[in-house]
Amino acid sequence: MDDLARRYPEPLCYVEGETMERRRLFSWLPGLTLGALSSLRGQEPPPKAQKLKIMMKSAWGSDDPTRASFPFVHGLALAEAGHDVRIFLVGEGTYTMRKATVDAIIPVGWPPLRDTLEKVVAKHIPIFA
Repeated sequence: MDDLARRYPEPLCYVEGETMERRRLFSWLPGLTLGALSSLRGQEPPPKAQKLKIMMKSAWGSDDPTRASFPFVHGLALAEAGHDVRIFLVGEGTYTMRKATVDAIIPVGWPPLRDTLEKVVAKHIPIFA
């Protein structure tokens, strides 16, 4: 029998007729949290994450601006996390390298592609089109 079951042998929440009893529903939380923290004391810290080599490929063009921005936004985030990133553009994606197209692409929920592309160039992330 585990420690939690010994401390709380009755159900934490049960139905009597049409009403639900909630008095003891959260009474076990503090003990659970302290128990979980005490079990972490003897553990070693996790090993450092290794640097990954990541290739971002995209065939999306200006017809879907949000998807066209995926490799640049995600590649920038991964590069800032310390990974080695390369961006490959194929098909319609190659047209996103034209200045007029870059200025026209404004993805939903993200900054315009021209701002992101400036940061990608500043990080020296190679782009192959």
